[in-house]
Amino acid sequence: MQTRLWVTGYRSFELGAFNDKDPKIEVIKRALKENLIDQLENNGLEWIITGGQMGTEQWTCETAIGLKKDFPQLKIALMLPFSNFAANWNQEHQVKLTDLRTRVDFSEALSKESYKSPIQLRNFQAFMLKHTDGALMVYDPDNPGKAEFEYKAIQAYQLEHPDYSLKTIDFDMLTDISNEIEEEKRPW
Repeated sequence: MQTRLWVTGYRSFELGAFNDKDPKIEVIKRALKENLIDQLENNGLEWIITGGQMGTEQWTCETAIGLKKDFPQLKIALMLPFSNFAANWNQEHQVKLTDLRTRVDFSEALSKESYKSPIQLRNFQAFMLKHTDGALMVYDPDNPGKAEFEYKAIQAYQLEHPDYSLKTIDFDMLTDISNEIEEEKRPW
């Protein structure tokens, strides 16, 4: 049973998705939604725990918020590795993160300090691993990005915790979902 799921993956810039209208986002959100519904219906999912990075993590929050209508028991935690997490982002992105933080069930920065060193990021990974039962990643090991750090941390954690699951949504799966969406849009 996976009651607490860490969801992470590619950042928006790694996928070339620079605005909310990008069709890639629809595909990724569909993949997330299908996987989260499966977890809710079949694995007793109660908490989605994610970070605040632009891309997969914020899309996960948006998708999960939408699922709460049908799954009111679902809780969402948006965790940040340090305070002032989005300080270097433009104002639009800062506002979006602030808005998301008000719409989830729980949000907190693990470190009360601003960014000081990479240890804060390692502490964040350790926290996420310790407080979840498995992970879902929008990530393709054949196309590494910044999420490679999380991917490797999860794999290392699995060596000591074999019950910790990892499911990846790779580019082949995203292509299949993209094709499904295109089929649905055809005016047959």
